[in-house]
Amino acid sequence: MPFSLTAKFTALIAAIDAVNAEDPRETVVGGAGRPYETVYAERIWEQLEALYPDAGELLRIAARAQYIRRWAIPRGDYPEGREGYNKWRTTLRAMHADTVGALMRDAGYSEEEAAKVGSYLRKEQLKKDPDSQALENVVDVVFLTYYWDEFIGKYAHYDDDKLVDIVGKTLRKMSSTGHNAALKLDLDDRTARIVGRALEREKKALEALAKHEVS
Repeated sequence: MPFSLTAKFTALIAAIDAVNAEDPRETVVGGAGRPYETVYAERIWEQLEALYPDAGELLRIAARAQYIRRWAIPRGDYPEGREGYNKWRTTLRAMHADTVGALMRDAGYSEEEAAKVGSYLRKEQLKKDPDSQALENVVDVVFLTYYWDEFIGKYAHYDDDKLVDIVGKTLRKMSSTGHNAALKLDLDDRTARIVGRALEREKKALEALAKHEVS
């Protein structure tokens, strides 16, 4: 739907921002500490504007609330390994959707609109819905831009082959719009090499996906 700045939308974004500002985690930007989730939401918002300046209202809401209250469900609450990780992510996505859905209803949005945003956040229509795909592209480009170094620092025991595998899986979730944005990033030599290897390894799969991509 076309986007227009309304009092309802403005009030909802303020409510989302208020929840994000409760994040006890802190990140330093410009020498000052700020709530981690506040900074993340702003970065997602800026990247959405850069890649999809014509984004509609519901996509903008989903972007602002992408990881709302993420700190409330720590990764450590779930077992190590792929199964534990997947369970954690599924639980998080449901919580994000429920949280923003309640805020949307309080702000006067319909159940249908809240359900649509929840679908984006749960990644239910990835590769099928243009807005869901757009959000995935934005999230992945922000990750590479701002959080890749943090990730590889946390998982310093991962070798390049493991990182190529991780990037390859991420590339498969993206469309050509996201790929093109990622390739324009100013990456350090190691990261650029890893992305290049992942692109080469996934070339055939990405070409096949591109024939049916929605955004």
